[in-house]
Amino acid sequence: MRLKKWLLSVAIVSATAMLCVSVSAQKRPAADATQDEIFLALRDAGLNNNVALAQELAERLPDYAIPSYVEYYRIRPRLQKIDEIETEARNYLKKYDGTAIADRFRNDWLLELGKAGKWDTFDEQYPQFYLDDDTQLKCYALMSRIEKGENVAERAREVLVEPKNYGAGCTNLIGMMAARGQFNEHDVSAQVRLTSEAGLHDVMSRIAFSVKWLSSVAMNKAVNKPLLVLAQGSVSNRGDYEAFLVALGRVGRNDPKQAANFLEKVASRLNARDLAQAWAQIAFVSSRGLDPHAIDYWKKAEGAELTNEGHAWRVRTALRNGDWAMVKASVEAMPPVQRQDTAWRYWYGRALKQTGHTDGAKKEFTDIAGDMGFYGQLAKEELGGEIDIPTSPSQPSQRDIARMGKNEGLQRSLKFYDLGLHFEAMREWNWQARTMDDKELLIAAEFARQNDVLDRMVSTSNRTKELLDFTQRFPSPHLSQMIDNTKPIGLEAAWVYGLIRQESRFIRNARSHVGASGLMQIMPGTARFVANKIGLSGFTQNQINNIDTNLLLGTRYLNMVLSDLDGSQVLATAAYNAGPSRSRAWRAFLTEPMEGAIFAETIPFSETRGYVKNVLSNATYYAALFDNKPQSLKQRLGIVTPNLSTATNLP
Repeated sequence: MRLKKWLLSVAIVSATAMLCVSVSAQKRPAADATQDEIFLALRDAGLNNNVALAQELAERLPDYAIPSYVEYYRIRPRLQKIDEIETEARNYLKKYDGTAIADRFRNDWLLELGKAGKWDTFDEQYPQFYLDDDTQLKCYALMSRIEKGENVAERAREVLVEPKNYGAGCTNLIGMMAARGQFNEHDVSAQVRLTSEAGLHDVMSRIAFSVKWLSSVAMNKAVNKPLLVLAQGSVSNRGDYEAFLVALGRVGRNDPKQAANFLEKVASRLNARDLAQAWAQIAFVSSRGLDPHAIDYWKKAEGAELTNEGHAWRVRTALRNGDWAMVKASVEAMPPVQRQDTAWRYWYGRALKQTGHTDGAKKEFTDIAGDMGFYGQLAKEELGGEIDIPTSPSQPSQRDIARMGKNEGLQRSLKFYDLGLHFEAMREWNWQARTMDDKELLIAAEFARQNDVLDRMVSTSNRTKELLDFTQRFPSPHLSQMIDNTKPIGLEAAWVYGLIRQESRFIRNARSHVGASGLMQIMPGTARFVANKIGLSGFTQNQINNIDTNLLLGTRYLNMVLSDLDGSQVLATAAYNAGPSRSRAWRAFLTEPMEGAIFAETIPFSETRGYVKNVLSNATYYAALFDNKPQSLKQRLGIVTPNLSTATNLP
């Protein structure tokens, strides 16, 4: 049974009403407001699609320093009026051709053209979209090709790999391809698995709504009442089977054994391929839950079609169990593109080494040892090397830096930093950096340093291929305050800098979407807790962004976490990101000591997993800079042992 169209209409009307409330509630800046205040209000009006207010505010900024953005925010709310806006859109793109905001404007316009099915104009404009980083636009481009009679199945499989970026364009593409026979049942099933594994059930529901043989009602029931779906055990048709798989995953997240029991009851009604696929569903969720039986489920899933995340977790499960033959086979089973990732090349090299294929292992390590990240560092150590700092090139001259400072895009970026608009600042800066050679990048990075935008210095210097300046890539601002805070408590400054580089990129007033603030991204509750613990009298929340206070509270908290977790930087770094309770919970699954690199690789949260790798990689380079001698990332990772101490009540 399919959802009624009127339900969608109600949802659209409700969303529109909410938007209208938001727009009408927006305040106009005062008559004596500064030009910057008016511009910020214009930005809000433009992003909230308030046509009238955007027009009014733009008229109050006839000579503003960034006219391209004034026009952008004035025009943007009217892009949905496809037929009325075309001439104005073309004029804007011609006037500001080659700028970052023009490329952003073309992105916005293309989205509206795709939604409206204006394929002739879309096809004309899409090749001119320089960044081409919008998955939804790629889906619209494929829809246009289908309308022209092309078969795009192979390209669609390459594009449709990150459901979080789909939007309506990609779910519509999936339905269109299924309806026209370009996607078969297995292709659609793969998309359902992708969205289910990512927990994007709204996207999965939209796919079900767009594909004739799927039922969005059944899928929603599998998400919200999975035990009922499993108890019914209906697998008689493809749609029911897909709902059964989703329900297996939902139940398996909390109780893999219960999900396995349900599967065994219907196993006789499934062919070998579908049975393997069902076991893979349980294996995937149990792997992410660090269930000790996950490896057995993976063995029952032999022959299943896996998503990239499925392949990754099969390798991680084999690593946790020390099954190097399975690690080797699992990496070999990955799609070619995924297999070339440095992570899997490193672990494949380790598997080759452990299974006696030393020449093959050496080749894998050699190929990635030049990479400056986590796995490149580990590979270098596998070859007998140490982590050192490359010789810095000569410093740019002040004349070169002054010439770089005349770059209009970089000037716009600095203006946006002054306004607190970090997203726009980064976009403008990165747009200029995209065409620079190594020498120009180092000059731009030094210009960033002199203007105290260290996040752009780091990002820009990171782009160089041959000329490597690690004093730019790994800066250590506020060093005296750092030493004053770390030395008395015996905390390693290199590790703290490695964490700050990952947390805030040295933006002093950085604020995360969850409310963490300052260089060390401290949560308000954590700040109060630490302030009370150390007897910091008179502390108030508005002090968090103060550098001295932020470093004091952040280093003291990090030291508390490190002590709580028996001195393991791996565990403490994970705790700083995800919370001490989660880090302790992941550790609780250990029954014997585990190599720190394997523990880091198998952290269930993707954000925390990447965070730990980056922080400890950073810290290793910082230690090499501070100590002026080679370092070992492996030694820093160490061995993570089963729990040895009683947990304290840390936030």
